[in-house]
Amino acid sequence: MRRFRLAAWVALILAALVVGASVVWVNGPPTEAELREQAGLFTKDRLRIGVKADTPGIALQEKTGRRAFTGFDIQIAYMIAAELGYPPDKVDFLAIETEDRARMQALDDRGRSVRVDLVVASFSVTRARQDDSAVGFSTPYLYTEQSVVTRSDYPGSVTSLGQLTGKKVCTLGTSTSEKELESVTGATVTGKNLISDCMAGLKEYTFDAVTGRKEYTFDAVTTDAAILAGFVTESPKELRHHDIALEKTEMWAVNAGSNRALRTLVDLALYRSYADPQDQRWEQAYQTYIDPLLAASPGMNVALAEQPCAPPPPVRRWPWERTLPVQECPSR
Repeated sequence: MRRFRLAAWVALILAALVVGASVVWVNGPPTEAELREQAGLFTKDRLRIGVKADTPGIALQEKTGRRAFTGFDIQIAYMIAAELGYPPDKVDFLAIETEDRARMQALDDRGRSVRVDLVVASFSVTRARQDDSAVGFSTPYLYTEQSVVTRSDYPGSVTSLGQLTGKKVCTLGTSTSEKELESVTGATVTGKNLISDCMAGLKEYTFDAVTGRKEYTFDAVTTDAAILAGFVTESPKELRHHDIALEKTEMWAVNAGSNRALRTLVDLALYRSYADPQDQRWEQAYQTYIDPLLAASPGMNVALAEQPCAPPPPVRRWPWERTLPVQECPSR
């Protein structure tokens, strides 16, 4: 009788555990496979990613030959694509301009405007962008800060944006840099869709008809330090990088638009990269593309040399699947 009662109790406990696990499984977050289905990846043979094409060290497209893309953002995009199930030969990079990052539209090889699946294009997280329903930011993948570049013969150092009052300044149109400038300086601000156009304006000049002196198109360029550092590295004798000591951190993130399932998968890829000590892809991308930019910008915080903390996203895991350590991420 005792054995029968014991067996009955064991059966009841096991049944309760099974029912409880079933309830959790049914009502819990989706699995990685379910997220891929919800994101529409099962029916997508290739992954389109919008990237910048004119930023040395970050995302630069070759002008001849295969016109391949190289840079830190490109390696981060490849890393995320691999986690989504797309090897490099299944990834299509499309050049995207600053104003098109939020609406996720880029030009294909035929010059047609097409929608991309992801945007990995030095896209800074701001409150206004977070409030935009068309933008779906991932957890950040790089920390940098705003800075200023001038010609090397610029008199003195620029230690604050206020010192640019009365100067001709170029920045990326619709960027955080332009809004910051308009609020704190009396500079003549010009917004461009391509940072390379701003940098070209630092070197372009005409001669004043009266004095005969050179009149440059721009006196200074301001945007994120990680963007500007590559240009300074290419022309260290002509350009000078200035630290303007802003406390605000610029956080770059991936835009997945309104595809929430895809955004969660991107977060999962970044979490794995951050939490897995065996995964060195982020570190290798930094060492290959950002480390070489530091020498020409001494004393500058070009970009933090550590991947930003990535919390685990809500993805259901089987008990026997490999788990990674969970860390609390400090708020920024």
